[in-house]
Amino acid sequence: MLAVVLAIVGLAVGFGANTAITRQRLGSAEAKAEKELQKAKKEADKLVDQAREEANKAVEEARKEEQARRRELKDLEKRLVTREEALDKKLDELDKRNEKLRKNEDEVEELKNEIREIRGKQQDKLEKIAKLTKADAADKLMQMTERDIKQDLIGLVTKLQNEARDNADEQAALILTTAMERMASEVTAERTVTSVKLEDDEMKGRIIGKEGRNIQALQRATGVDIMVDDTPGYVVLSSFDPVRREVARQALVMLMKDGRIHPGRIEEVVAKAQKQVEKDVVRAGEDAAREVGIVGIPKETLQLLGELKYRTSYGQNVLKHSTEMAHIAGVIAEELGADVKTAKYSALVHDIGKALTHKMEGKHHHISGEILRKYGAPEEVALAAEQHHDDVEATSVVALIVRTVDAISAARPGARNISAENFAERMKDLENVANSFKGIEKSYAISAGREVRVFVKPQSIDDLSAIKLARDIATKIESTMQYPGTIKVNVIRETRAVEFAK
Repeated sequence: MLAVVLAIVGLAVGFGANTAITRQRLGSAEAKAEKELQKAKKEADKLVDQAREEANKAVEEARKEEQARRRELKDLEKRLVTREEALDKKLDELDKRNEKLRKNEDEVEELKNEIREIRGKQQDKLEKIAKLTKADAADKLMQMTERDIKQDLIGLVTKLQNEARDNADEQAALILTTAMERMASEVTAERTVTSVKLEDDEMKGRIIGKEGRNIQALQRATGVDIMVDDTPGYVVLSSFDPVRREVARQALVMLMKDGRIHPGRIEEVVAKAQKQVEKDVVRAGEDAAREVGIVGIPKETLQLLGELKYRTSYGQNVLKHSTEMAHIAGVIAEELGADVKTAKYSALVHDIGKALTHKMEGKHHHISGEILRKYGAPEEVALAAEQHHDDVEATSVVALIVRTVDAISAARPGARNISAENFAERMKDLENVANSFKGIEKSYAISAGREVRVFVKPQSIDDLSAIKLARDIATKIESTMQYPGTIKVNVIRETRAVEFAK
């Protein structure tokens, strides 16, 4: 029991001690909290004071800004009032001016009426005096004038018509000859076969191959006839399609350089040559379009245009013929005031159907029109290409220009069906015709055979004889020579008097 009592007493004492300690701690915590609260209040008071000061400053600045704005608004109102007053004054002045103008118009109208009345009275008096009305007097005056100057008017009209006709002929001839002289290109001989030179007879045997396998493979791959025995030292390639012929030529050249000639290699080289020719064709079309200054031509059209590089017509390269025509068409269109770009475009692509004549039925100019429409060319260009031959009527100025320049490019001396040697021979014949007459000192064929210039001996030929000589030479040229266009005979007589002062 004593132990239990002591334990209870011990617990009571311990509990009391803990309670006292706890109370002591709580008191010190409350004191600290009070101190912290006081500090927080002081800091809060400071922040409130700072906020009040800042708010007061903001309010003061806002008041100042408001006052400044009010002053600006007052100034603006004053300016507006001033402008309004000025506008009112101007409107008043305009009203006054309008009123004055109305009065002046009324006065002018009154004066016009008075003048009309005076004129009417004067006309009535004149009609009474002359016993003729105004219409009758005008008719009589016109009859008298027509009777007096009728013959003069007829002569003047005839003179003007003749002058206009002469000037038109001269101007047309000047335009055409100028365009021809500026744009004429070199002669191109027609080729239906292509020759490739052989290095030696061994290469000839390798091209033929065992039992002719190589040459047969090459013919199958290219579609070209290959002849190795017709011309010594050369392989002759023959085909109606010049593009195929060019593919075969390039393939054969590559095979000869490589040295490996067998059917498998031939197929590879022919495929490579076809790709190269296709690139060359597109490049040729682009170069031709760039040369004449035409942009925006569809790619398909350029492809066909480039194929004309390997085609000829009566000995004339069709692509060069087309570019030459485009240049001449541009010159003529500029002189006539027509659309230069359309004329050049039409002339450049007018023969594009020749690239397809072996694939499509019909005349090449009809094919040209169809293809150009198919690939989106302007209708005026397609029509001009379609109408550049006489079987279709030309319906536009551009079509007439294309038809004209086609004839110029084809018919000019040295353009078709003539080689350089034959051309030189014809020029020599022209000079020989002139030299066959008496009294000729020397003669020259110039301007591609369009003119022969003859120098005579002044002692043998006088001025009247020079005129007759020019006619005689022209007559003999007409009767003995064949030539396109006209030839000008220019006889020149020069007299020099020389003396020496001693």
